[in-house]
Amino acid sequence: MAEKDWDLVKALVVGGLIGAGLGILFAPKSGRETRDDIARKADELLAKVGEEFEKEDGKGRRAYEGAIDKLMQAEEKAVEKIADVAEKLSENKSRLMSAIDAGREAYREEKNKNEA
Repeated sequence: MAEKDWDLVKALVVGGLIGAGLGILFAPKSGRETRDDIARKADELLAKVGEEFEKEDGKGRRAYEGAIDKLMQAEEKAVEKIADVAEKLSENKSRLMSAIDAGREAYREEKNKNEA
């Protein structure tokens, strides 16, 4: 989860606690009613935090899966490029070897002419 996402969760928790505290201070209710209100507000706050966490967690999962897909596509392209380069190198190697062989043969022929 990104730092700004944690800041949002922290803000929700702190805001909820402040709101609950102010509500308790200014509410003319009995102890039991106040405890019930606190429990209800705490449950609501936890539910909100859970929802935000799930939302952010889902975003993180989607981002992760998207990154994996892009990496897989990049890998496929890289493998194709490597295969193309290897094929071209093989072709160039064959041409180079043919040219070297032809040069050796020409040298031998010239040498044999000069010795005769």
